[in-house]
Amino acid sequence: MANPTSRTRGSGSPARRTLTAAARAAAKRAERPERPERPERAARQEEASPGRTLLVEPPANGWEDPPEPEAFESSEQSGPSENEPEESGPEESGPDESGPDESAPPRRTGRRVLVAVLGAVLVAALVATAFLGWRYQQGRQAEQARGEALAAARKAAPVVLSYDYRHLDRDFARARALLTGHFRDEYGRTTKTVVAPTATKYHGVVKASVATPSDGGAPAVSVVSAAPDRAVVLLFVNQVTESTQVPEPRLDLNRVRMTLTRTSDGWKVSGVDAL
Repeated sequence: MANPTSRTRGSGSPARRTLTAAARAAAKRAERPERPERPERAARQEEASPGRTLLVEPPANGWEDPPEPEAFESSEQSGPSENEPEESGPEESGPDESGPDESAPPRRTGRRVLVAVLGAVLVAALVATAFLGWRYQQGRQAEQARGEALAAARKAAPVVLSYDYRHLDRDFARARALLTGHFRDEYGRTTKTVVAPTATKYHGVVKASVATPSDGGAPAVSVVSAAPDRAVVLLFVNQVTESTQVPEPRLDLNRVRMTLTRTSDGWKVSGVDAL
């Protein structure tokens, strides 16, 4: 008995067998899933066809913005990655290894400058206070010297500017007791060599007094300048002179500038000038 399959395959024309084989091959290709092309191969195909253009139409609602990388930001905020080294900030408790900042002055220098300024201000204040106190004391002493020198001048003028030929030694001795310094020596030489011989020869008598107003007011005496140890006094002095050379007593009105100096024994006359 003959085999039906072999008889069927072998039967028919060659063209029919060819069509049957082609149909079977097409069915097999349709059943197989389409393999995705590799990226490199797709790129080569796009390069091979430069004239091909792909048009993409935008959607009706417009393009949507891509979502923000929240996961990426959260991972950055959470801390450094395992591969990235963690940056270490300056330790508060430990000293700064970089050394002190030379641009900013240290606190100790500022304190020293402040102390120096305050010390200078304090010294200046003390000096100013001492100077003002000294000036105040000088003013009080000068005011006191005015009164004392004025009284001494009124007392000394009649004694120093008067003499009598009948007791010259006594008059000159009283006058020298009120003088001081070089003027005392000069007065002694002048009275001994000039005044005494003339007064003895002509019986000279001179009486001096400080001028006073006719109405009985204060004597004509004033202080020109005064300091604690020195004063200058201006006096108006009346001198009445008698001698054998004049028939009647002669009255002379003189202005005298008298300088007085404070000594251990009080105010003494250190100069007399006739003006």
